Amino acid sequence: MAWRHKAVVPGAKALGIISFDAGKTMCRLISLYHSLSDEEIAKLNREVIKSKGITYLNSQHECFLLNLAAAERLEELDTVADSVSRLGRKCFDRSLGSFDLVYADLKLGLIDLRKLGYGSRNSLKIISKMEKLVSSTRNLYMAMESMAVLENSEKKRQRLKTNDYNNWSKQNLDYLNEEIACCRKQVQHYKEVSLWNQTLDKTVGIMAKVVCIVYARICSVFGGYIANCSCYNINGDGDNENNNCCCLLEHRELYKKNYCLYEESLHKRVSRSGPIPKANSNKTGVIRFLNREFDRPTNGVNNRVLRLAPPSTVGGAGLAARYAEVVLLAEQWLHAPAIVGEDAREAFYGMLPERVRRKVAAKLKGRWRREEEEEALAEGWRDAVEELLEWLSPVAHDTVRWQAERSMETAKFEAKTTALLLQTLHYSDLEKAEAAIVEVLVGLSCIYWCERTRNKKNKRNYCWS
Repeated sequence: MAWRHKAVVPGAKALGIISFDAGKTMCRLISLYHSLSDEEIAKLNREVIKSKGITYLNSQHECFLLNLAAAERLEELDTVADSVSRLGRKCFDRSLGSFDLVYADLKLGLIDLRKLGYGSRNSLKIISKMEKLVSSTRNLYMAMESMAVLENSEKKRQRLKTNDYNNWSKQNLDYLNEEIACCRKQVQHYKEVSLWNQTLDKTVGIMAKVVCIVYARICSVFGGYIANCSCYNINGDGDNENNNCCCLLEHRELYKKNYCLYEESLHKRVSRSGPIPKANSNKTGVIRFLNREFDRPTNGVNNRVLRLAPPSTVGGAGLAARYAEVVLLAEQWLHAPAIVGEDAREAFYGMLPERVRRKVAAKLKGRWRREEEEEALAEGWRDAVEELLEWLSPVAHDTVRWQAERSMETAKFEAKTTALLLQTLHYSDLEKAEAAIVEVLVGLSCIYWCERTRNKKNKRNYCWS
């Protein structure tokens, strides 16, 4: 990797307007880097994959969940690497234009990962510099937007020249001109200190190095544990009857198609830091990827893990977003049943598939025979619904968060750690998720009926008093 230690190449051009695209790519890379910290990996291993909602709805098997997490992070890295490769083709330095080949060699295990130290002083220095550049680029973006608004106001005033504009006081005009001048100075300042003024070669070189560091970290964190996973035959035949399959059969495709890590050589070793259980400490190896092709994202998006959800899951049935909204509305209405009108209830139930509506109706049938008993029963349902939502609601919130974080409209210079697909309803068992939602809806109906009955009684008592 000759490009790693090169200084600024004479003749290299500044990023200019490309800085905003480069800034978004850099944000995703910073987010990936931080998502692999010891703290985040400890949280993943000790809290996330052991939370009640995930173990009940998605899987109890760490092997499957860690495969899912590793595959998703690697897909995100593939997307970033593809963006870096496209920027590299515009560089003055030709070696940067072949980063896609370097990345492919990295995935084939042809590059020693031991020199790519995650968390080292050098890597932390690079990340800190990238964060400052991203922050300045974000400020530049906002300053340019503000300047555009002010300049448009000035142009509109000069173009229309109506009585309203002509009657503007000199003080207002001077204030507007001062605002425009100040904004222009801000824009010029941020251009000088942001990615706008950085050379394309230097920016691509930095990001390319961090891509390699992040890749090595993913191997270090996930490789040792997944290498010992017997959910699939390491030779790829997938038909080993003696293996101890720890996942549903419909999930087998994930192991065959995702980026399954394994150890091949017994002479080299990648340092394995992090709290995830390690492979046999007596074994050593260079971690490689089972597949030999560089999966290039389509239209900048790599969604292999998203598409691998089988039809028996909520995501495979295309209901993840809808069910997440249902759960969040149920959570909201649980604490304020009196404000829920008939129209809102009709619209709410209209969001549900027909089979779920039938299940809710069947459970509610015959419950309203004796008012006093049912009122007491409805009061007990509140505790039951709260207990259900205690583990169901976080999964729904993470589903909405996951979708929002990957929305192109909101993916502007956000470098925070993102949610994982395993935290969402996407890979949740469809029957279990629907059964839980049905119980929540039945409980809400009982609570709603109870509130309505109380209101009627209060009105009757008020009339007789």
